[in-house]
Amino acid sequence: MTFAHPYFLLLLLLLPPLAWLKGRRGMPPAFVYSSVQLVRGMQNITRARAGGFLMSLRWCILALFIVALAQPRLTKSTTEVKASGIDIVAALDLSGSMISEDFVVHGERVNRVNMAKSVLKDFIDKRPNDRIGLVVFAAQAFIATPLTLDHEYLQENLARLEIGTINQDATAIGDALTTAVNRLRDLKSKSKIIILATDGQNNSGKIEPLLATEAAAALGVKIYTVGIGEQGQAPMPARDMFGRKVYQMVPVDVDEATLQKIADKTGGRYYRADNADKFQKIYAEIDKLEKTEATISKYTEFKELFPWLVTAGLALLLIEIVLGQTAFRRLP
Repeated sequence: MTFAHPYFLLLLLLLPPLAWLKGRRGMPPAFVYSSVQLVRGMQNITRARAGGFLMSLRWCILALFIVALAQPRLTKSTTEVKASGIDIVAALDLSGSMISEDFVVHGERVNRVNMAKSVLKDFIDKRPNDRIGLVVFAAQAFIATPLTLDHEYLQENLARLEIGTINQDATAIGDALTTAVNRLRDLKSKSKIIILATDGQNNSGKIEPLLATEAAAALGVKIYTVGIGEQGQAPMPARDMFGRKVYQMVPVDVDEATLQKIADKTGGRYYRADNADKFQKIYAEIDKLEKTEATISKYTEFKELFPWLVTAGLALLLIEIVLGQTAFRRLP
């Protein structure tokens, strides 16, 4: 148990001397007589203890109210929240071409979106003190998860993302950057970062990528860009007439020139992820580049006890008043 205002407890030290002074002065007279001869017959009557009991009850009530002023409380829980001061928005491409399976992990083919989700998941796990948000885009851009320190919630949303979640027929890189910048615009962070991962060119949306980049640079937002997959052709999975999985080689073209300009204008870097090992190393390098000391905030939940003391004091006060009108009166 702790006290919010412990200095009020010093008032308890005043109660013993006040009680002693009150006892020396004695009780106030119930009746005033013109001569003590009128009450000489009452000299051998012993003093009743009723008045002393009520006075003790009054001092007890006063002590309860003083302790209530000190605001006693029990600590229910203490939560420490660590925040690095770095806010990160990951922008992930969910266009149809991201289903291409040109990554190989442990001898098995993995499509681009699952590879991107895997490395992003590991990146999030390594950044527990950062607020991280998630933007997904294809023909349009959407906020999948707002900036949060609740990384369990973030990982759950990331795991749910699949090709086809949104219109997959185009790639709106400019809109994705604009959506991400808007999430970071009004924040007073030490560092604001966007990690844009895409395998195509901007062919949809209302905002041009370089225009969105200028807005990011003006707001102090750094953008890291990642070009996903092989250049030229990529193996796109399909089904033959017997339902067997086959691959069709389709042309792909990552707009590396634009992604490089986006990174350069904002002080970030452009990376090319054309195999699984390189993809994993890219996010590890970004993790090393963007490090800062964490700040810790403590949040403590209390259970306040003073209402119980006040209630007990008021109840005793009511009892004292009632008893003062019964057999505990100074004169029957």
